[in-house]
Amino acid sequence: MTAELQHTLAKSAGFSGTSLHTGEKVTLKLQPAPVDHGIKFKRKDLADEPTIDANIANLKTVERATTIGEGAVRVHTVEHVLSALSAMGVDNAVIEMDANEPPIGDGSAAPYVEVIKKAGTAAQEAPRRFFDVREPIHLESKSGSLLVLLPDDKFRVSCTQAGPNNRFTQFFSAEISPALYEREIAPARTFVYYEEVAPLMEKNLIKGGSLENAIVVRGDAVLSKEPLRFADEFARHKILDIIGDIALIGTRIRGHIIAVKPGHAANAELARAIVKQHAKVMALSVPRTFPPGEGGLDINQVMEILPHRFPFLMVDRILGFEGETKCTGMKAVTVNEPFFAGHFPGHPVMPGVLQIEAMAQVASILLMKLAKSASRIGYFMSADDVKFRKPVFPGDTLFIHAELTKARSNRLAKAHCSCVVNDAIVSEGDLMFTFLDK
Repeated sequence: MTAELQHTLAKSAGFSGTSLHTGEKVTLKLQPAPVDHGIKFKRKDLADEPTIDANIANLKTVERATTIGEGAVRVHTVEHVLSALSAMGVDNAVIEMDANEPPIGDGSAAPYVEVIKKAGTAAQEAPRRFFDVREPIHLESKSGSLLVLLPDDKFRVSCTQAGPNNRFTQFFSAEISPALYEREIAPARTFVYYEEVAPLMEKNLIKGGSLENAIVVRGDAVLSKEPLRFADEFARHKILDIIGDIALIGTRIRGHIIAVKPGHAANAELARAIVKQHAKVMALSVPRTFPPGEGGLDINQVMEILPHRFPFLMVDRILGFEGETKCTGMKAVTVNEPFFAGHFPGHPVMPGVLQIEAMAQVASILLMKLAKSASRIGYFMSADDVKFRKPVFPGDTLFIHAELTKARSNRLAKAHCSCVVNDAIVSEGDLMFTFLDK
């Protein structure tokens, strides 16, 4: 089977309109981007034109729309443009905007599909990244949402939507492909129940809302500039939103999402659960043999970078780097380690704090490679969500994974790290550290 290739836009294209929640005029332009770039928003209206990764780690709020941000910079209501890019097969793009919210158009994703078709798509010289669902993910929210993700060889979404008192209960199910999305899902418009309008306006939302870009449901009546485009338009729009919110995981899915009364908050929880499961799968799929050729570092190269020495050097070698954000190291745990003499004599177990130290050392090498400088020392600032799952014994080989999740000005960095023995995670945590010149 030939690997699917990543795609970007063949050229730039855009359109202008009004934002739904802020009511501002905004011009949006889609730009091509290189391999492994992912989707990023660029705020052209701000100094230095900051960019925000369309990533679940940057999710800020989910009230009636999905808002992402980094630092003080925000982009609101990203789900429709992300939905269209994902479903139409665009993996890498820059979304340039001169305001903090994309244009709402007619309340559907059809305007974005038109812009993508106008720009065209182009294959790139790298395979697409996929998350193949291996075991079910299930979550229920207090608001009554139910989402299940099941294994499937394609990407499918099935949705049952029901309003207050189960009004307008609808169901739609489809395997998502560009052609089907353009025809059956993208034209479905956003909708709101009449009793929700006043509370939303009180919260300073839907300032740009009108019957030209949203359907208002009042009792059993539908208020709209035009009739419903589909008998089950609400369920289809919910699928449109799910595709956009799940796009924040940054990889494509082979699986079947089954949703009952979904919403942005529940979609975001599912995205987080997918990312968590994907990280575990990736940690366990690392090759158990040393990779030949370039990419790794031997013990002498490790010591050139790290200031640590025996007995506090916790990395025997670096097996390799994956892009700019991931690194895998290893340590052979022998019975001759000096800490075994005093840590449970007769039943030697590697101290958890030294496993954290091993994670920090691998993460330090990753950041120093990123900064292209080994003239600094990394200092621990915090360790969050640390879990020790299994003991580590003499004779074990520790595979140490570090993935950079946040970096600021080459001084502060946060990484999710884990230690793996025999395909099982034995410890993991989120480490924050700062770098100072030696």
